[in-house]
Amino acid sequence: MDWVERTAQLRQWTRNGARAPHKPLLLLYALSRYQQDADVELRYSAVEEHLGRLLTEYGPSNRTTPAYPFHHLVSDGVWEVRTERGPGSPGTGVRELRATGATGRLTPELRAALRREPSLLGRMTRVLLDLHFPPSLHGELCEAVGLALEEAETGPTSATRRQRNRRMREAVLTAYEYRCAFCGYDGRIGAVPVGLEAAHVRWWAFDGPDDVENGLCLCSLHHKLFDKGVLGLGEGHGKGHRILVSQSFVGHSTAAREHVITLAGRPLIGPQPGVRPIAAAHRSWHTSQVFHGSPRPATTA
Repeated sequence: MDWVERTAQLRQWTRNGARAPHKPLLLLYALSRYQQDADVELRYSAVEEHLGRLLTEYGPSNRTTPAYPFHHLVSDGVWEVRTERGPGSPGTGVRELRATGATGRLTPELRAALRREPSLLGRMTRVLLDLHFPPSLHGELCEAVGLALEEAETGPTSATRRQRNRRMREAVLTAYEYRCAFCGYDGRIGAVPVGLEAAHVRWWAFDGPDDVENGLCLCSLHHKLFDKGVLGLGEGHGKGHRILVSQSFVGHSTAAREHVITLAGRPLIGPQPGVRPIAAAHRSWHTSQVFHGSPRPATTA
């Protein structure tokens, strides 16, 4: 049985590129708990609390209850559920999962495979990260679920990963003239730009293409905030776009105000003339699937 392939093919609700990271987040959480204790059974009440926080931080705005993946992941052959009555899940009812003392854990077959081949845990994790989240979030997501990955566990995963266009970064940075499209930062060491990254608007994990119409040149801070849904893109005047800042973001420091809150309503910097702007379909995807809550009103100078 190819567990990496099975991980890559988790059955998920999907429509028009909508994100549904509920099962991947639960499986990441379960792999983390296996790493800490191979025989642990995860009580639903604890999973509900922890997974709920993960869904709030890393899921889309239209979240669903943690009961949904707790029950439905069983159908993918990697997860089992038991209650005080015996094997089997009582369904997606939160009250019944709590009342019956429901517990879940990785299936015996998967646990045996992980014991035989320790590097399997890293390969499964890499597939879950690559297929469902942007690279800027991989490290902190592993920390959030408590996964400690050794270098030996993070090798290539063959056919489950699309090949990326390594020229995209240079094309995007050139299009935006080596300036952050949100704040204008353009730092260099000599001739080499530092702290500037090519961000995907529609995530590569969700069929976002490696081209300029799906890219933004952003500084490291604004790239992370863009991928976390704090920042977004709105319609502007003419062919330009304006910057969105989520009302969910709270920051009282001068730095938070100057580097984030005052961006609300500002026009995007770039791209240079002759370069096609962000495609409307990619911008709409980010707004519906990543941006959190409602945008703040435009700030005044």
